[in-house]
Amino acid sequence: MDPRRELRSRTTPIPGLLLFELPVHGDDRGWFKENWHRTKMLAAGLPDFAPVQNNISFNAARGTTRGIHAEPWDKFVSLASGRIFGAWVDLREGPTFGTLFTSELTPRDAVFVPRGVGNAFQTLEDDTAYTYLVNDHWTTEAQKDYTFVNLADEHIAVRWPIPLEKSIVSEQDRKHPRLGDVDPMVGRRTLILGADGQLGTALRHAFADDSTVEFAGRAQFDITSEDSYRALNWRNYSTIINAAAFTAVDAAEAPEGRAAAWSINAVAVSRLARTAVEHSLTLVHISSDYVFDGTAVVHREDEGFSPLGVYGQSKAAGDVAAGTVPRHYIVRTSWVVGDGRNFVRTMAALAARGASPKVVDDQFGRLSFAEDLAAGIRHLLDTEAPYGTYNISNGGQPQSWAQLAKEVYRLSGAEPGNVTAVSTADYVAPGSSPRPRSSVLDLSKITASGFAPPDAAERLAEYLLPDRVSGGRDASADYGARG
Repeated sequence: MDPRRELRSRTTPIPGLLLFELPVHGDDRGWFKENWHRTKMLAAGLPDFAPVQNNISFNAARGTTRGIHAEPWDKFVSLASGRIFGAWVDLREGPTFGTLFTSELTPRDAVFVPRGVGNAFQTLEDDTAYTYLVNDHWTTEAQKDYTFVNLADEHIAVRWPIPLEKSIVSEQDRKHPRLGDVDPMVGRRTLILGADGQLGTALRHAFADDSTVEFAGRAQFDITSEDSYRALNWRNYSTIINAAAFTAVDAAEAPEGRAAAWSINAVAVSRLARTAVEHSLTLVHISSDYVFDGTAVVHREDEGFSPLGVYGQSKAAGDVAAGTVPRHYIVRTSWVVGDGRNFVRTMAALAARGASPKVVDDQFGRLSFAEDLAAGIRHLLDTEAPYGTYNISNGGQPQSWAQLAKEVYRLSGAEPGNVTAVSTADYVAPGSSPRPRSSVLDLSKITASGFAPPDAAERLAEYLLPDRVSGGRDASADYGARG
């Protein structure tokens, strides 16, 4: 292949705005080019922006000037005939607001314009036509989300090849505001669901400095209700973090709990996945060690599902649904401890009362402190880690529930010997759910991504400071302990 005819891309001073050189093959009959080739263009740096609509703009006369319009979607523009001068202005919130880039385009050229970057074109030849792919459907409602700036703005100072007074410009474009009067287009938002639970509370803290993040508890967004999905304009979002789940492991074995577990952990997740696919969103979904039977000593991300109980089965089904989203992070965790109902709070309360609980000693794992789990989730998003499944728990040596309970007693100033270790067989009550023997997760993948989970023992000591463990309901029935 002639290297001069290979697809090439180059960056610009505007983040995300990319120029492409398209190979054009011609002879006496005319020319041919691959105007859109997803695989080649992704390899050349184009985001996988999932276009859904193809438009053509024909301009009969030289000097026709359109713009500067920032639209609420991404677009890929290329010429079919003629020649144009393009001007792009960053109209998004942020430090590059107002940045200008210009270039001349021919049928050999194309440009990827990200959402919020204003684009204007001036035709330099008669009978110029350009096509553009967009990743959302145009509607009159969508047009309300446009952002505009005046073609003649003195601060931007576009050097139009054909002066504007000699150009064909619509009256509407002449009336657009100067840059100083433009409200920047806000970035796409992240929606965190289940924001009132242990992990949800930690995510509120982890993203407290990000104004583009919205938090929704069940009262604001019920993941089982179609009305919740219809109420949002998904065009304004880029990411969903689903921290909502049915976690009553034993209750899931009863008829009412079984239905709730499947409704929340599986059916609702499939609805979130469909929404993510339809609107090209990133879906972050929280998984569980209960999708495994625990026969493996350490669980890798690629281990096949083998859930023992209804809760684990419903979570595995949710994982399958979330995995169908091209842009997904399935975050598998275990033994979560945060602000709310959890094993550590229960043991600390029992220690304070001088109780002597019986705790199982043949189920092993590591604690996952919610603040570290939330930090790991933010790390995946901020670093744009490769999509897929990641195990995240705290690090350090695995422990049994009984070993952990004794350590809580010791750190609380109580006698560890008051904790009696028992086997699962001796502990299990009628109607309770089976548990995996090992909940230990392999952390090599998340560590290789640049996130080092803190040691669980260090986090436990910090968590048991007096102002951290007050409150919370008794969790002994769910975590293998009886007072």
